[in-house]
Amino acid sequence: MAFRSGGFGDAWLWAERLLQDLKYASRQIRRAPGFAATVVGTLALGIGAAAALFTVVDHVLLRPVPYKDAGRLVEVMKSSKRSPNGTMIPSWPDIEQWVGQSRSFESMAYWTGMGAHDFLVNEPVSVEIGGESVSTNLFKTLGVGPEIGRDFNSASAGADADTALINDVLWRGIFARDKSILGRRIRINDRFYTVIGVMPPGFKFPATAIDFPQVWVPADPARDQAEMKRANGNFGTSFYSVVARLKSGVTLDSARTEMNVVQGRVAAVYKDADSQKDNREAVLTPYAQTLVPADVRKALLALLGASLVLWLIAVVNATNLLLARSTARQREIGLRGALGASRGRLLLQILVEGLVLSGAASLLGLGLAVLSVKLLARQLQDHLPLGAPSLMPDEWILLALLAMTLVTAAVATLWPAWRAVSAPIEPVLRQGGQQAGTGRRQHVLRGLLVSAEIALSLTLLVACGLLLRSIYALRQVPLGYRIDHILVAQLDVPSYRFNGRNVVEALYKPLLERVEQTKGVQAAGMMSEVPLGHGMQLSFSLSSDGGKPPLSAVMKLASPGVQRLFGMRMLAGRYFSSEDTPGSDAKVVVNRAFATAYAPDKHDLASVVGMEMWRLKKDKPLHIVGVLDDERQVSVAEPGRPEVEICVCQMTPDVGMYGMASFGMSLALRTERPEKEMIPQLRAMLRQAAPELERADITTMDQVVEDSYGSQRLAAHLLEGFGGAALLLCVGGLYGLLAYIVAQRTHELGIRIALGATRGNLLGLVMRQASTMLVLGVAAGGVLAWLSARLVRSFLFGVSAHDGWTLASAAVLLCGCGLVAAYLPARRAARVDPMVALRAE
Repeated sequence: MAFRSGGFGDAWLWAERLLQDLKYASRQIRRAPGFAATVVGTLALGIGAAAALFTVVDHVLLRPVPYKDAGRLVEVMKSSKRSPNGTMIPSWPDIEQWVGQSRSFESMAYWTGMGAHDFLVNEPVSVEIGGESVSTNLFKTLGVGPEIGRDFNSASAGADADTALINDVLWRGIFARDKSILGRRIRINDRFYTVIGVMPPGFKFPATAIDFPQVWVPADPARDQAEMKRANGNFGTSFYSVVARLKSGVTLDSARTEMNVVQGRVAAVYKDADSQKDNREAVLTPYAQTLVPADVRKALLALLGASLVLWLIAVVNATNLLLARSTARQREIGLRGALGASRGRLLLQILVEGLVLSGAASLLGLGLAVLSVKLLARQLQDHLPLGAPSLMPDEWILLALLAMTLVTAAVATLWPAWRAVSAPIEPVLRQGGQQAGTGRRQHVLRGLLVSAEIALSLTLLVACGLLLRSIYALRQVPLGYRIDHILVAQLDVPSYRFNGRNVVEALYKPLLERVEQTKGVQAAGMMSEVPLGHGMQLSFSLSSDGGKPPLSAVMKLASPGVQRLFGMRMLAGRYFSSEDTPGSDAKVVVNRAFATAYAPDKHDLASVVGMEMWRLKKDKPLHIVGVLDDERQVSVAEPGRPEVEICVCQMTPDVGMYGMASFGMSLALRTERPEKEMIPQLRAMLRQAAPELERADITTMDQVVEDSYGSQRLAAHLLEGFGGAALLLCVGGLYGLLAYIVAQRTHELGIRIALGATRGNLLGLVMRQASTMLVLGVAAGGVLAWLSARLVRSFLFGVSAHDGWTLASAAVLLCGCGLVAAYLPARRAARVDPMVALRAE
């Protein structure tokens, strides 16, 4: 075997040894299947939780934006203190000045939705699409070109005025991969376009769009502004989102400094002094950061941290089990050492055994991760910008899982293996398997590991308890309206079907009358946005006298039946009625927050009734006819904002606010029948009104409120699972350690009974040992929970991050479960037969 000499021979020898170690490890696992199953199951629980969360985090936060050199793409907006998030998208005049004056960007592109709801007219059934009106240089700015055909002509935008690019989903689905798609005329809403290209598979823009048929057409700001003026009266400015590509070598800070100077010059020419003061700065954000809301980002990172804590608990538990196993195998290891095996050889052999267990645990954990993500897919997609693709682990997840397997094997196995091989051989062989004086020290070490598990478990349980208390507190908040037995349908109005007609008279009124006359319907109404609905919301600023800042309010459209439907409380005046018609004086209803800020007499909210606000059109002044109590509009945790409701029945195409009605409304009804039984009948009525409405999103107000909890509910539900798993591992670790100690001390317990100890003494002995570990763990866990409270503070409502009751409740639960787990081996210790114990030794 001369070929074994040298480097190749060493590699062959290492391969042979590794194969021997793998065979030996498999024999050891077969000899103790219960032990192996416990270790694998424990590690799989921790690895699976971490793999599942890392899969989600990778998909949402870490996966690069699918555009060329995406790190140089930035979103550009204006600052605005009037906006809830402090920013607002720019108008076309702003963008014109930005493009002309800025020097930090290779290119600046813009886009907006073609309409609120766009349809590819393909009779008899039209297809809803995501239609985007974009600047002709958008795709060049993104660094992406069509897979088939050509891009828009940036140099001559007018030549491409009626052209369109479509995505691969639309081409493969609706057009069945028709090779002759280029040059084909398609109708989108009430306009015709010529298809000039198909974008690559998987491409979508905006990046948060779901895998949905998409069409992009060239934007025409002049035409858009004319249409805005025609639809909305004085609101004649079109707004666009902006994305820009930084020049090579230009930093985000330098670009931000330049854009602040440019925006300062732009704002100086605004007619409104308040707007000049409010919009003096530009806001530049890396485009990738704009795709995930800040609260979702924080929730995911917090949950990833919780999953890593659970993994650490599992590793500590496995380490404890392997320590116990190594102690039981000291005689075997000592015998192999006496026969010539080196410490390094023995250490490697035990590490390979740990690697086999960790590998099996990783495979099982991967299965648990995939299963968990599938079971939670609906909830995850409701709260996270995941889109339609499945969250299957990719090569990066598998690589991370391999790294976690190696780390787990090293962390869980190295210490027990080192302790096993470092024991002197002669004392171990002479004393039958355990070195003198080491038993008590090893019991103390394993007890400290269990206390560490308890501490980490308590941290997760406290975080879970705080979030659950927050959800409970949110559910106790008075909403200001009813939510029981109410169905909500979001109407995506196919505007092309009602082009040239009053959509209120042609669609909304007949549909509402039909719904109200349906058996089992107690009340029905329409709103541009139901409370907590997160639909279309229009804010406006109302100038005030006396030098006070303008009053910012939310504007909604509502039908007369809304107040009765939701049970909103009137504080003064009246709500809309059948008398409010297009020919009558224009009416509005305001809420308490608006009346408090707007009323001449702050102590008399009714003083606003009859006041004129502004003119819907020249001969239609708006008069306040009623004051509603405040309601939770955007979030259950936020108090009511100033709000103005306009009667939708008074909307006609020549009225400024008509555009809100033509975009779409939410139909709500309260039924005395179970909501699920009402849904098919409601869909039939929607189909009769317009075929496209049959696919409307229908849900209950209970679900709308539940969805409004957002990241808080998601974090609470996932932490419930983490907390339960941590509690299970902790209790299992405590039980396993005490059961092992009782088994190891059988001879000692028999002697104690022979010398007069009662069974109660032995029961107390084991329970005291368990109580010591629990007390140490709870004390350390309390400190960890206190220090980590700031990580969950932003998700809390109605409860302090350092709430003592939550900490005490979690500690009591943990101690109670721990004592129950300790009682079983303690009872076994109390039942030891002294004669059997002494003969066994």
